[in-house]
Amino acid sequence: MEILRKHQAIIDSLIEGIIIIDRKGRIISFNRAAERIIGVSRDQALGKKCWEVIKGPHSKEEGCCLNVCLEKGQTLVDKTIYIKRGDSAVPVSLNASPIYNKDQIVGISMSLRDLTDSLQMNLILESIADGVFTVGRDFRITSFNRAAEKITGWHRQEAIGQYCWNIFHSSICGDKCAIAQAIRTGKPVMNQAIYVRRRDGRSIPVSISAAPLTDDEGNIIGAVETFRDLTEIIQLRSQLRKSFSFQNIVSKSPAMQKIFDVLPDIAQSGSNVLITGESGTGKELIALAIHNLSKYKDGPFVAINCGALPDTLLESELFGYKAGAFTDAKRDKKGKIAAAEGGTLFLDEIGEVSPAFQAKLLRFLETKTYEPLGSTETKRANVRIVAATNKDLAQMVHEGRFREDLYYRLNVATVKLPPLRERKEDIPLLIDHFIEKFNAEKGKNITGISEEALEILMRYDFPGNIRELENIIEYSFILCRGGVILPEHLPESLLTLRQKKDEHRPCLVDEDSPLTLEEIEKRAIYQALKRNNWRRMATCRELGISKDTLRRKIAKYQLDIPSDEAA
Repeated sequence: MEILRKHQAIIDSLIEGIIIIDRKGRIISFNRAAERIIGVSRDQALGKKCWEVIKGPHSKEEGCCLNVCLEKGQTLVDKTIYIKRGDSAVPVSLNASPIYNKDQIVGISMSLRDLTDSLQMNLILESIADGVFTVGRDFRITSFNRAAEKITGWHRQEAIGQYCWNIFHSSICGDKCAIAQAIRTGKPVMNQAIYVRRRDGRSIPVSISAAPLTDDEGNIIGAVETFRDLTEIIQLRSQLRKSFSFQNIVSKSPAMQKIFDVLPDIAQSGSNVLITGESGTGKELIALAIHNLSKYKDGPFVAINCGALPDTLLESELFGYKAGAFTDAKRDKKGKIAAAEGGTLFLDEIGEVSPAFQAKLLRFLETKTYEPLGSTETKRANVRIVAATNKDLAQMVHEGRFREDLYYRLNVATVKLPPLRERKEDIPLLIDHFIEKFNAEKGKNITGISEEALEILMRYDFPGNIRELENIIEYSFILCRGGVILPEHLPESLLTLRQKKDEHRPCLVDEDSPLTLEEIEKRAIYQALKRNNWRRMATCRELGISKDTLRRKIAKYQLDIPSDEAA
């Protein structure tokens, strides 16, 4: 009896339900886990036929799944059955094997494992839209949900057992692998944007997060990764960018939208146009847009940088020359005016030309005629003149450094471009535009920019304007192998500047504490002000609120705005 009690104690300590039946199907052993799983006490079960206790579609005597054990000596492994427990059906994994006595089957030993929790978890994993897969420490895939199949094009049976890199071929496979990082550090990796290659060979953008898997003792046994297809999001972002695009010029700022509204009329007028704005604001793009929208669009667009050449060379480049006009003139050469015949001539940096050359240029603009160097023949030109400068020509006229008559000849229609620091709402659009451009040029798959890196750029003043932003993104492409551009991919000078600003500006918002709705609003306003360098109008445009509303919110939350930066 003591041996039997010890035997029963051992069986009762097991987490799986253990049931033993004799040759006639009567239950002779029934542990505590079996009581819990089936919902019947040991006293109620002992001595009864197993199909009377374990009720379900399988449990009719003539069709019992255990008959193969009793009659044929076969073993059942992980057979999923449903048993009735009260008013519900419980999924159970059944293992059963015959018990022998001198080559005779005298009964069956079976174990039951309740699958309710695991099936519920599987149902959840199968119903979510995100791809989910797990790997062991050897990086072989151990599970692969339905969404993972849909996103990657790989069937579950094909993926399980494979090394994860053989399935995903991601842009960070190797030393930047998120799963490897999670296993190595024991910490999760959140929201990385990368590209993976589907089974059909097509690369798609996904956002991934990875976390380590641990056993009951805290040992890391593998990792889980979730991933979301970003294809539609990127397509929507591209469509949004196109909705704010005009002749390949990207902007949603009100100032630029006003320029877009009047540019077709200016282009159709055929008049001379003067484009003003700081260096790097996109003056040549505006000139090209004017050309493409004008009656001259079928002719050439010819640009000349007036500030890069001395007078003598500028004159020969613009008007052309005849053979023998000067020492090295071996043959006739057409000038830029002749090259632009029937099209548009773009005179960049017009404010840099000397007073002597201004007089020659004025005569050409008044008469639309010119004489190549070394020629006595007067030629007539049919060209549209668009000029650009980063100088204040009106002030130069006042100071006597630019001819007033030439200024008015050029300034028939004026387009003034705002600097990038006054249209910061365009920075995210421009970044997306440049990322798309450099992905195509350099054969990379960078999906975007991180919030931290974007915040650094939003707080920067960009003295070099759009050209500087483009150079920054191109530099980031050198360091960023794939995924998103991070702060460490930006030029060191930007990071140093950010650090200096942070050292001199105290944080007014506790960003780690639990937040109420008012605190969330306070943080949003504060961070928008920081991104826009404390400029209130720019902040209003970003948040979509009026200046009065912003003023009330600043007062309500007692936000201390630096007086030298508020505007």
